[in-house]
Amino acid sequence: MRFIKKHSALSELHSRVYHPSTVNLTYFWNFGVYATVCLIIQIITGIFLAMHYTAEINLAFDSVEHIMRDVNYGWLLRYIHANGASMFFIVVYIHTFRGLYYSSFVYPRQLLWCVGVIILLLMILTAFLGYVLPWGQMSFWGATVITNLVSAIPKVGSFIVTWLWGGPSISNATLNRFYSFHYLLPFIIAALVFIHILLLHEFGSNSATGFGLGVPLDFQPFYPFFLIKDLHGLVFFLIFFSVFVFFMPNALGHPDNYILANPLVTPAHIVPEWYFLPFYAILRAVPDKLGGVIAMLASILVLLSLPFVLYPEVRSMAFRPFSKIFFWYIVCIALLLGWIGGKPVEYPFVIVGQFCSIMYFVYFLVISPIIIDLEHFFWDNDLYLSKFFNVNNLQNNDDIILSNTQNVQKILEKISLRSGTS
Repeated sequence: MRFIKKHSALSELHSRVYHPSTVNLTYFWNFGVYATVCLIIQIITGIFLAMHYTAEINLAFDSVEHIMRDVNYGWLLRYIHANGASMFFIVVYIHTFRGLYYSSFVYPRQLLWCVGVIILLLMILTAFLGYVLPWGQMSFWGATVITNLVSAIPKVGSFIVTWLWGGPSISNATLNRFYSFHYLLPFIIAALVFIHILLLHEFGSNSATGFGLGVPLDFQPFYPFFLIKDLHGLVFFLIFFSVFVFFMPNALGHPDNYILANPLVTPAHIVPEWYFLPFYAILRAVPDKLGGVIAMLASILVLLSLPFVLYPEVRSMAFRPFSKIFFWYIVCIALLLGWIGGKPVEYPFVIVGQFCSIMYFVYFLVISPIIIDLEHFFWDNDLYLSKFFNVNNLQNNDDIILSNTQNVQKILEKISLRSGTS
């Protein structure tokens, strides 16, 4: 122990491992660990795949087939990498919705939440770039559709599109640029994840109840309690991951991407990967090209505004029945948007997509602030509270909590003195 204290790096590692965590954390708090594992898997498999991939439009598709057929365990590397992207998004989406449910964006964790949203944005960009690399039909036409959206930016849009393409159309220069950025961005994401974890240890994990008494009995060291819990959940997650890799490797992909890219043949229905579908539905819901691009970006960036728009008194929605009801409403809206994004642009899917897109923004910018104001009104209203509680007792509640905290601290001091003398 004295050796650890003398070395700052070991001392810092020791403090992280034995970092106190709230005792009532559920398995939903494990998804941050699963996301980190997915990122590590994606980086490692991506490095090995890059050793055999050729970023040239006449050879890219064949190089992927070479990996699948000729490279030792190349099929395993590619299936882990392809399905790993889907697993990564599943985990991060659940992690995000957990943060919404327990209001993890509230003070003092605003910066922690904002870094997480930036990581999500970079994940989406990285996944799009990677989807282009196999150079199948969906890869080529997906790149064509998405990059053309940039031309909607006034004055500089066409210039940016030409720079992205490296010429007047999608060509070998486009593939090389996408490949370079796809290789670079995961390391930037890893750096942001490191910052995300540092901020988490700075302020601690949010409680499952949304509040704590603030006494030492509310916490347990991360090791061994929560480390074992994380490993236990990780085993089940890896089993779920393995089912897709070994038994359903192409279930989450599109069959048209096994056809070589052909600029002269447009697919009947161009759809991105499933994890892009909600944003794709919002993009298509707006008839105007520039408006669709702005709406799609705003659907992600609106999450950045939450720490500055919503101020719930109690973080957990378990104690906020109105907020809980509308939380499941936004989950249903997100699922509906994902379903609409995979449908053709025709009636009634267009109308449903427009309605769901409007309601998505209404939830974050209108419904949630109004519900929180109503909750503030009810909790601050003595007439309302008197129906359920004794208001006189509630007024003395702070003194009771303070006295209980002082009593617990005295007991702990006695225990520490006894252990020291023994």
